[in-house]
Amino acid sequence: MTKPSRRPDAAPPADTAAVRAREALSRKWSYLLSSVVVVALSRDELDAELGALLDDLCAALHDEPFDLAPFEEVGERLVALGYVTEPGLKRTVDVLGKGLLGLEEFRGREQHAARVVGGIGAVACGFTAARTRSILDQQDSMQRALLKAAHDAQRDLRQSEAKFEGIASSSTNGVLIVGLDGRLAWGNESITEIIGRPPEPGTRLMELIAPSSIVVFREMMERVLAERGEFEREPVQLVRGDGELARVTLTASLIRDEHGKPSHVLVMADDDTELALLQGELRRQSLHDVLTGLPNRQFFTTHLETALRRADPEFGVTVFQLDLDAFGLVCNTLGAKVGEHLLQHVARRLQALLFREKAMIARFDGDEFGILVENTATTPDIATIMGAINADLGEPTYVDDHGLAVSVSAGVVHQPSPDVDPVELLRMADLALRQAKRDRRGQWEVFHTDEDSAGRRDAALAVVMPGAWEQGDIGVVYRPVRELATGALAGVEALLHWDLSDRCAALADESGLILPMGEWLIRISAGQAQWWRQRGELDQQFGVRLTHHQSTDADLVSRVAKVLEETGMPVGRLTLGMPVGVLGVADAADNLGTLADMGVRIALDDFGLGPRDLAWLSRLPVASVLVPTDLVRRQDPRSALLVRAVHDLGATVCVDGVESAEQAKWWSEAGADLAIGAHFGSSHDAGEFLRRL
Repeated sequence: MTKPSRRPDAAPPADTAAVRAREALSRKWSYLLSSVVVVALSRDELDAELGALLDDLCAALHDEPFDLAPFEEVGERLVALGYVTEPGLKRTVDVLGKGLLGLEEFRGREQHAARVVGGIGAVACGFTAARTRSILDQQDSMQRALLKAAHDAQRDLRQSEAKFEGIASSSTNGVLIVGLDGRLAWGNESITEIIGRPPEPGTRLMELIAPSSIVVFREMMERVLAERGEFEREPVQLVRGDGELARVTLTASLIRDEHGKPSHVLVMADDDTELALLQGELRRQSLHDVLTGLPNRQFFTTHLETALRRADPEFGVTVFQLDLDAFGLVCNTLGAKVGEHLLQHVARRLQALLFREKAMIARFDGDEFGILVENTATTPDIATIMGAINADLGEPTYVDDHGLAVSVSAGVVHQPSPDVDPVELLRMADLALRQAKRDRRGQWEVFHTDEDSAGRRDAALAVVMPGAWEQGDIGVVYRPVRELATGALAGVEALLHWDLSDRCAALADESGLILPMGEWLIRISAGQAQWWRQRGELDQQFGVRLTHHQSTDADLVSRVAKVLEETGMPVGRLTLGMPVGVLGVADAADNLGTLADMGVRIALDDFGLGPRDLAWLSRLPVASVLVPTDLVRRQDPRSALLVRAVHDLGATVCVDGVESAEQAKWWSEAGADLAIGAHFGSSHDAGEFLRRL
């Protein structure tokens, strides 16, 4: 058995972790495949064979432009390995469908997710085509054996008649001997099973042919009798005894007597029904989720394109992308099998809840589902649909003896344009889903075009941010922190600055660049503070706000200690602000406590003045809190009471975003200690900041 030649770009990546991940996936594939197939390969040989095929698939997923041909070739190769039947294909689809998207090199990339879905379908198509050819080759071999036996019978009539009858009687193909007048002379048991009745001698063969196939059959027989070739083959339909139609392929050839003259026609019927069912099942499997039986993303996307074209102009369609909240927690605590049964339960409930609507429900990936509703005048609104879904799934149900209740978050696209690309529409739904899941559960968000435009701009800036930082386009600016009562300078806050965006730190946090950039910000600001201190120009508290990822960084303490050592900045002069919303993460709380023990002053950023936020002050060594801009503008009288509560817990209050004297006066009377904002001075580079002071 020859192995397929490796594509030049199919070699595994140089990254050792990626190589190990591929090897683990190919071994899993080999193990599961070997349990349901029979191949003439040892386990090690099968491991190597499938490893090479996996490398080919990974290379194809990386290739530009994307080509499905390598996936079809893998499907064909599976058939060539040996006796690989439908269970083998099912194991392959299961392993690759989940495993490829689980590889780090493809994880989290929507482009690769769509490619994997299309590629798995191509593997099934390649398998079907090769399997069909294999079956036809086997049938053709049997037919030629029968034809050869029939022709040999002309040399030794008695011996060949016995031989022919033995072969024909045991053949799974239908065999008919037909006179030159078109009447049946003999038929085997297999033709009886195909047409559901025994063929009566003397019956005209034409009477067994379905009306739709008569023209094709007559032309085939005319070619046979005209001796235009050794044999003729045509797909036709036969009329069964129960009135149903049987799909077969007829092969006809002349039988000659001892004088070489045509005496009969040998007609063989290959039953194509099973093959058609197999092809139909493979097509169904390629478009449906194996676990739940729901349409998969590929089928959903194709159907979405049709639904958009035929949608009612007034009501349009609504697309929901659902995500099960805390599904990972269920799998991690109760096991993957319980998680699978929970997914099946959710699929059944979604179908039951929407059975009155013209809707398609699909399972996408993992714990995500898609719903397409073709709206009518009676279709409930989005809030009603989502309320019904969460109310139903929120009722406890027993899954493998475990009482479970779940909620779902959803991204919704309502009445999109009929001209929108389905892939783009699903991207919109996914974007809305991410917004809905941001720090919340069981919520839903409707996609808004203006938010998407801003998101696209931010994404584009995040992509070019590393280059901008390296070229010096991103710098550090400083703004004053003032005492509310006197206006005196109480400290300095250092910020990242980029002319292209006022969300520089947030973009760096989203892109993962914040860890090196955040350390750089602390180093630059600490060095500047030391320079001013040594020159006797400024000796104040210096503050830097940490982002979510910085606060949970396992190396945060060592990064800060390293900077303080390098710059010589007194540890007590550094204030680091942590978002209060991240303190529920153990690493963040540990970092806060360790930094405070070192002598660093800790401020809680985005502090809401609520009971939950106040609780952190009694548990953690916090020096001050920063009230966010939206609360500063609101000037809620209840805030004054909470300011006193903060003071009672030993922390000072700094209000962020003070824009007017009126705001400054109100918060000063409310008891706040410090303020930052345009009213007290905007941000500038080091030289301009010092000059303005």
